[in-house]
Amino acid sequence: MSASLDVVSPGAAEQAEQFHPEPEQELLTMNFGPHHPATHGVLRLLCTLEGEVVRDLKPIIGYVHTGIEKTAEDKNYWQAIPVVERMDYLAYYFNAYAYCGAVERLLALEVPKYAQYLRVIHLELNRIKSHLVWLGTSALDLGAVSMFWYCFREREQVLDLFEMSSGARMHTRYIQVGGVADDIPPGWVDRCRTFTALMRRRADEYGALLNRNEIVLQRLRNVCIVPKERLLELGVTGPLLRAAGMPWDLRKADPYCSYEDFDFKIPVGTIGDNYDRFAVRLAEIYESCSIIDQAVDRLDDVEGGHIADDRKVALPPRHELATSMEALIHHFKLVTEGYRVPPGEAYFPIESPRGELGCFVRSDGSAKPARVHMRDPSFVNLQALADMVHGTYVADLIATLAMLDPVLGGIDR
Repeated sequence: MSASLDVVSPGAAEQAEQFHPEPEQELLTMNFGPHHPATHGVLRLLCTLEGEVVRDLKPIIGYVHTGIEKTAEDKNYWQAIPVVERMDYLAYYFNAYAYCGAVERLLALEVPKYAQYLRVIHLELNRIKSHLVWLGTSALDLGAVSMFWYCFREREQVLDLFEMSSGARMHTRYIQVGGVADDIPPGWVDRCRTFTALMRRRADEYGALLNRNEIVLQRLRNVCIVPKERLLELGVTGPLLRAAGMPWDLRKADPYCSYEDFDFKIPVGTIGDNYDRFAVRLAEIYESCSIIDQAVDRLDDVEGGHIADDRKVALPPRHELATSMEALIHHFKLVTEGYRVPPGEAYFPIESPRGELGCFVRSDGSAKPARVHMRDPSFVNLQALADMVHGTYVADLIATLAMLDPVLGGIDR
């Protein structure tokens, strides 16, 4: 039997208490779910309805709790990377980087500039891929069936790039402590430039299709508005907060991984309705393309390799394994026993496709982390759903859930 964790919005609860139905009115409590916006069942919505109007809503999660944080604590630092990647199968690069960044802080390990740029490129490609899945599935919930196929067509091209650089399409384990697993192969940069040029044109087509669709516009505009002050009270971050007019993005507010080297804008909305949530994410695709182009153009000018030189932490180059006994020993020790991290604790926050994703790691000086905890933006952002849908129709609830998050990744870690 799985445990259930409840996320309740105080604002919505207060509104529900203030609602007093007339004697001839009847309130119906019913379950939506357990279901998932994309795949397996992890979310249950306990809804109180008056006809088709939502009067109260209580999200209940925990149905597919995977125990990833505790599993990571049972493995050495090296082995934990592919575990945390699987918390969110749409943003695995971000999961790996948040964890590796926290470990690098504990090690006081400096990552080469070249490796940082490779990380940025793959992170932004991953952001585009995540937004494509969001856009395709959200449009599908609104009845725009064709958008689903168009978005997944471009998603496949991003996965092709991941496969070319890492050998895997999903859960690549490309980001390592100290850098990335390997340098990009010949021809990868040209193929990446081709994709960003194509992605801009495709984003133009997406906007033209949806912004001229009167049904979509009426389903999104002035629907489920939540002011930024309320979102800040709930700790909401990412596109949901920026859609309400708050230009908060950790890539600008607290730059990491050389993001300060790149010129990009922070898309913001005006009133924080479902249309603003759609428009902000679509605009972020253009900004990610710009960051990628800037990074690949400067790759030849930045110093360093794809991973740090510290052989106590980073795997030695593969070509040395056949000629150097020391390299072979380091490789064997790192893979089997891992490396020891000085005692201490660190929190490393980054801007994921869904908001602030942070990883807290505490070390006791051994080769295994004493504590791993992820600050999942989906878990926090889900609190705002009750405020968004109170007093709206059931159909608006479905559309808002789609705009909230593509997979609610990480809430069942």
